[in-house]
Amino acid sequence: MAQLVRRSGVLITLVALALGTTASLAGAAEPIPRPTPKVAVIGTGGTIAGVSRTKVSFDDYQAGKLPVSRLVNDLRPEVNRVAGVTTQQFGNKDSNNYTIPEYRRLTAAVDHALKFNDGVVVTTGTDTMEEFAYWLDLTVRSDKPVVLTGAMRPWTVIGSDAPANLYNAIHLAASGRTTCFGTVVMLNDQIHAAREVRKSDTLRLNAFSGGSSGELGVIDQNHIRVNRAPARVEQCGKPGWKTPFDLDRIARRPLPKVDIAYSYQGAGPQAIKAFADAGAAGIVTAGTGAGGLSPAMTEARDDAVKNGVVMVSASRTGSGAVYDPDVRGVIGAQDLTPQKARLLLLLSLATTHNEHRIQSWFHTFGTGQFTVRR
Repeated sequence: MAQLVRRSGVLITLVALALGTTASLAGAAEPIPRPTPKVAVIGTGGTIAGVSRTKVSFDDYQAGKLPVSRLVNDLRPEVNRVAGVTTQQFGNKDSNNYTIPEYRRLTAAVDHALKFNDGVVVTTGTDTMEEFAYWLDLTVRSDKPVVLTGAMRPWTVIGSDAPANLYNAIHLAASGRTTCFGTVVMLNDQIHAAREVRKSDTLRLNAFSGGSSGELGVIDQNHIRVNRAPARVEQCGKPGWKTPFDLDRIARRPLPKVDIAYSYQGAGPQAIKAFADAGAAGIVTAGTGAGGLSPAMTEARDDAVKNGVVMVSASRTGSGAVYDPDVRGVIGAQDLTPQKARLLLLLSLATTHNEHRIQSWFHTFGTGQFTVRR
């Protein structure tokens, strides 16, 4: 029950907190403001943190020069209206220069930040952004939003896409709209699933696509429009949402070596043989069409299988699926690109040596199919 208290001749209405309102001096109820979401931005470098030679040096610049704190501060005060933002500088270099051990540390950094924040944004270079994203999608244990962003033009040129991409990524993470989506990528106002996204152009601002699956949604200034969700949201809130790739439980020794062999007309056996001789535990073939290989590569693949190398068959086309071939020791990559199939195989081999279990993971985590429940 509200109490009336007279103080200095002014009646102040004290409304119980359970009513969810505060009272103004005039007695009108006002809604209690919601807490501002907390978002951590982890910087790893890339074009988004690049410095150009001039204001019009769109392609002539040095990547990974500006600290992520500078990038976020340039967005203030506007970004303060959507989130309370903190920053962490994980690294500041080209995305091609990161190693698998550094990927492992990045997962730990993201998981730690999610313990204290409502979402995390990771800024990175676009060249291997799809691999950064899929790695985090497979290894981060929290179902809170994780958003990757970057830029095709450095921060310091006119018309740069960098500030808008970073602002929209923070906005998306703060909104909570991608809770249980796993990791997503946000560039050019488009939201893409980590499993599906791929870089499809070298220079254009609309350099990323979701392949045949398309985008998840878009951001139009204050409007976040989500049109579909990754299949893993079906397991939201259930133990099955997390993948089996818990890096805290995987031994600290170096992760297995997995390579990619590219097929082409008349391709020889040398690539597969060299990878196997160098100690590769697994090899992904980027085959023609639905995973086709030249006769020489096929023979080398079969020899590698006999020597205990796990082979995964993917396609170099960029779209479409490669199903399990009727060949012992060869797993179909489903519709994963070769570079993502490599990451899934790498983590699988770090977790088990059971080929049938690895195959089952390609049929589940490697695909984006919804399960129809009757």
